[in-house]
Amino acid sequence: MSMPNLSTILVGLLVFGTFGAIIVREFRRHKAGRGGCSCGCDNCPGHGICHPKK
Repeated sequence: MSMPNLSTILVGLLVFGTFGAIIVREFRRHKAGRGGCSCGCDNCPGHGICHPKK
């Protein structure tokens, strides 16, 4: 494997790993009942979409 290919692969793995970690974190937060944003849901216009009445 030549050097230009190795650096491209390493950067690609770094980007893919970062993206994957963000997706996993957001999935876990959603399953735990926390919203997608961290600013609270009290005054959010989309509150009914994220937290429908049961």
